[in-house]
Amino acid sequence: MKIIIVGCGRVGFALAKQLSEENHDVTVIDVKAGKLERMLAVLDVQAIEGNGTSFRVQQEAGVRECDMMVAVTGQDEVNLLCCLIARRSGIRHTIARVQNPIYNEEIQYLSDELGLSMTINPRLACAKNIARLIEVPGALDITTFSRGRVELLRLPIPKDSPIDGMSIIDFSNKISHDTLVTAIERDKEVIIPNGRTKLLAGDDMYVILRPANIHKLLPKIGIKAKPIRSVMIAGGGATAYYLAKQLENLPIDVKIIEQDHARCEQLSELLPKAMIIEGNASDRQLLMEEGISEKDAMVAVTNMDEENLVLSLFASKVSKAKTITKLNTISFDEALSDLPIGVVVSPKLITTKSILQYVRGLENTHGSNIETLYRMLNDRVEALEFKVRGDARVIDTPLMELKLKKNLLVCAIIRRGMLITPGGKDEILPGDNVIIVTTRLGLNDINDILE
Repeated sequence: MKIIIVGCGRVGFALAKQLSEENHDVTVIDVKAGKLERMLAVLDVQAIEGNGTSFRVQQEAGVRECDMMVAVTGQDEVNLLCCLIARRSGIRHTIARVQNPIYNEEIQYLSDELGLSMTINPRLACAKNIARLIEVPGALDITTFSRGRVELLRLPIPKDSPIDGMSIIDFSNKISHDTLVTAIERDKEVIIPNGRTKLLAGDDMYVILRPANIHKLLPKIGIKAKPIRSVMIAGGGATAYYLAKQLENLPIDVKIIEQDHARCEQLSELLPKAMIIEGNASDRQLLMEEGISEKDAMVAVTNMDEENLVLSLFASKVSKAKTITKLNTISFDEALSDLPIGVVVSPKLITTKSILQYVRGLENTHGSNIETLYRMLNDRVEALEFKVRGDARVIDTPLMELKLKKNLLVCAIIRRGMLITPGGKDEILPGDNVIIVTTRLGLNDINDILE
């Protein structure tokens, strides 16, 4: 596909990298030549210096011959205008990043009036992810499939866990027959397990199960996480606002620390159930006075990655709080994995994954539609949810008889809302949602799982 990306910031760069690696013809527009030069030094893409809202600049980028426009500048209005001009120029698919809470209530109206194919709000998506992690304190990561019917969790296997040394088949028989272990990370290596694979203390395992069964599973594998009843949020930006709104109907006390006086007044009006503290979140004395040592969770979502890192490190030293750290630009995964900063969330990655899912969906052949796409383990593994159509080549055949590609696991079948943990005799039927986990990146269609 020919794709124009407007905006060469963190999201635009990451998106250009992902799409170019999947062999799309990518052109990036940005007003800053320096950003484009740095991008061209490492990516095989085209670049146009100029304003993406200019019809002339869009024409120079080949807008009339392109399949998609993705506008991800830092200004919502610019993104919306870029997509409107592109639509008027004949592009069928337009995606805009829209972050300001003022537009959140009107997003459906804007999408309809401007003909947008998709809008993405990274801060809202990030806040929803954090809220779910607070609801399930023992999880390191959570992704939702099949509109909330199934979740993929990343769980640590603690020392002295009952499942240390247990095979996958024994885990199914003795611990939970309706939970499927889809992937294991061990010493930075990725394992797509079979029935003989053994689970070891120190592993991180990815499991698929129903949300209602999560709290039953955690104690069975030795995770002792008490419910979170108090949360401190460092930073009072849009992510903090969205997160507090997600938590306001739960039995959780929320405290937000923000140093801008006007923003504190605004948050006090918008979030009457939250306590708003005016002050510098990096002030050690303030944090101690506000009770960081007694909090159940500390969420660092300031606009500075470095500050978020330091705050989470400090929280891990002075409390037993679950720490959640928002990072956008720091990419030293090897170093970060050894730091006690808890769970790392990235609005940038959430945005690129959502857009990549939409692009993949357009590339489906005729066997299925991609409903959900999730990359994990530093983008080495993909979990995909396919909606199966009647002409798919995988239907009406027992899984044991399908010639599946290696390093690929059929993890779940959702049929009429019911979760099926598949065995060799199960079949995929038209209308099913099927979740696949694989190290073979780039699948676009359910038929691609076959050799």
